[in-house]
Amino acid sequence: MKKVMIVATGGTIAGTGKAGKTIAYRAGEITVDEIISSTPIIKNIAEIETCQLMNVDSNEINTQMWIELANKINEIVKDDSIDGIVVTHGTDTLDETAYFLTLTLNTDKPVIMTGAMRPATATSADGPFNLYQAISLAVSPQAMNQGVMCLFSNTIYSGRDIQKVSNYKIDAFDHKNFGCLGYMQDEEVYFFTTSFKKHTIHSLFSKLPLTALPLVAIAYFYAGASASILYHLAKDHQGIVLVGSGSGNYNHEWMMAIHDLSQKGIIFVRSSRISRGIVFDDEIFDPYHDCIPANTLSPQKARVLLMLALSQTVDKKHIRIIFDEY
Repeated sequence: MKKVMIVATGGTIAGTGKAGKTIAYRAGEITVDEIISSTPIIKNIAEIETCQLMNVDSNEINTQMWIELANKINEIVKDDSIDGIVVTHGTDTLDETAYFLTLTLNTDKPVIMTGAMRPATATSADGPFNLYQAISLAVSPQAMNQGVMCLFSNTIYSGRDIQKVSNYKIDAFDHKNFGCLGYMQDEEVYFFTTSFKKHTIHSLFSKLPLTALPLVAIAYFYAGASASILYHLAKDHQGIVLVGSGSGNYNHEWMMAIHDLSQKGIIFVRSSRISRGIVFDDEIFDPYHDCIPANTLSPQKARVLLMLALSQTVDKKHIRIIFDEY
């Protein structure tokens, strides 16, 4: 029987509230061992070890916690007896943590993230079944060298492309326009595609020790938005991810402020507030080539990649290559 380490961080899967209710609960209230005890069938799939690294609402997760989590997993996977990792996590910021781990874990072993949309005390809580399937995926030979994956509602997603699209359905995630990686039926795994972007052992950032990350902010454009926010953020941040309208667009005032701040060394990445689509180079909205296009990354994931890129270089051309590769 294979061995799986469950690294718990909290979230709704560990949340409690009024018996039977799905709302008005507190995340990160029970331990991973209590969750496992509610699903004894898990012990028929794999030998289980647990690590309660933290127990928080995922909105409390910060960059230092990301680094702590990545370093812990990189330490665990050195143990030859561990065949796979499952990370339990809150759904609100799971997409950000998943992408950070995708870029910073130095292993080809399966690393599966999961969580829940209903607390453990709710009627028909979804956490135990998601955990059951995540463990099943972690011991599957097909999951080797697939990068960090996420498992929700019978569906396998990549850590790079997963996004939360609902705040009330248990089937709360999507994969943009690319389709998911595959599906599960109980413990059976069915892959239909794979991610070709660099990840885990192929990632530059998985080979380097991380202790801190540069500060990167996100600026959201809307009709009538003042460019003053860009100057304010530039005081304390090395990079800014722009969340533009349409294809990463903004007004003339923002364009001129971006050009001014870019000349002063601030690195800008253009993303879009539209959840589906691609941001390319644009001669109209970025005539001075001040910005790096986020391509298909969401604003929050573009921030993750920009922080990691800035930890290695401030060369805009090099960072542009990184965004194309990752």
